Amino acid sequence: MPSNRLLARPGNYRSDRKHQAVCADCSASTAVPFLPTQNRPVYCSPCFKARRDATAPPENSSAERLPGTDQRSGAPASGFAEMGLAATTQEALLRMNILQPTPIQGRAIPLLMAGSDVVGQARTGSGKTLAFAVPLVELCDPSIRKVQALVLVPTRELAIQVAGVTEAMASPHGLRCALLYGGHSLKPEYRALKNGVQIIVGTPGRTLDHVRQGTLDLRSVRFLVLDEADEMLDRGFAQDVEAILERTPSTRQTGLFSATMPGWVVKTATKHLRNPVTVEVDANLQTLPTVRHLVYSIQKDAKLGALQTLLEDRDGAPVIVFGKTKRGVKKLASQLVELGYPAGALQGNLSQKARESVMEDFRSGARPILVATNVAARGLDVEGIGQVINFDLPDSELLFTHRAGRTGRMGRSGEAVTFITPDEERKWREIDRGLGGQFVRKPWKASRWQGQRQERIVEQRRQRSSAPV
Repeated sequence: MPSNRLLARPGNYRSDRKHQAVCADCSASTAVPFLPTQNRPVYCSPCFKARRDATAPPENSSAERLPGTDQRSGAPASGFAEMGLAATTQEALLRMNILQPTPIQGRAIPLLMAGSDVVGQARTGSGKTLAFAVPLVELCDPSIRKVQALVLVPTRELAIQVAGVTEAMASPHGLRCALLYGGHSLKPEYRALKNGVQIIVGTPGRTLDHVRQGTLDLRSVRFLVLDEADEMLDRGFAQDVEAILERTPSTRQTGLFSATMPGWVVKTATKHLRNPVTVEVDANLQTLPTVRHLVYSIQKDAKLGALQTLLEDRDGAPVIVFGKTKRGVKKLASQLVELGYPAGALQGNLSQKARESVMEDFRSGARPILVATNVAARGLDVEGIGQVINFDLPDSELLFTHRAGRTGRMGRSGEAVTFITPDEERKWREIDRGLGGQFVRKPWKASRWQGQRQERIVEQRRQRSSAPV
């Protein structure tokens, strides 16, 4: 996955960090540019090349392409090779070690390739970014030096992340991207826009600033995406988003993607989309099969000690600790650092440079404990987050779902721990009711937690010892 560092030229991304791993085919030692995880196979260069060659598109790929169908049978596409994608796109996916589409990708890409407006809902970590990035680069023309695609996202961190994925797909096509977000100098963005780009990824406020200054012309936009659509159409962003949409052609193709898609979002979106097709891969977000939830009643003055107990048992895996306020997050992170924990704080008052530094430390493992406000609840994609801790309870079941979605991504297992103090009882009842009353709550006891932890370790050892060789 491309790094979240923005280099000198906007739209240019690079990842130099390497991680040691063992090839899943030949067992040779190798180095890869992403953090290996248990459920993601890793291959050395020769083995990966062999797999790539085995799945490469046929040489006569210049034949007429039928989006979303198997060229031989006309059946719905089951893999990238059957979607009628350009060879350049398939090669870009292979370079990212992506061989098969996820369910949201398999259903949304053919629809978008065929020109339909799409409302796509799938849980966090399901691959929604590629679900719109793949058709986006397929539908843009590199010979036209005008903005043809616009992706709007709610946060700076998500903008950087989405731009990295989009750039990896777009660059082989000769398409140029620009990343627009607040908190840093406008000059690099001015230069990028002046030089001509086909794809924009930006936050609403900064994007609208460029439109009003006349540095961004959206009259040639053919493809528009609202990522995290439920938040983008909520009160905080709705006015800026509406102003941007008014400056794009009514004939554009539009995609809305989110982990949660409340009815009011779909209703609001109807005036922005033309006969949209709804794709619901996992509409019942009350069930999170890859996340183990542990909910504890606890006294407020015992939370810090309980948090220490959890962090002592984290086995080195990245952890996100969610707080409620900017001030509270900053204070909690400072307390953890004083206690000797490698923690960083992510909250809205930080400068963009400071936010990027915190995220770089978290991704690299220099500070694998991230204390954050809800700014980290959406779109944050870091490999191998083993645990999310709700140190403070969120305000709604949607935020609870998004927080928990930072772990257990792409089918991997994860754990979400929630503390509930006496003054949060009413709020918790609302969240629990909104999510179907599925959670079992217990009083916090450090000895019980440690006992449960030991039981899990013993069970894991037993399963490994009984597994066939």
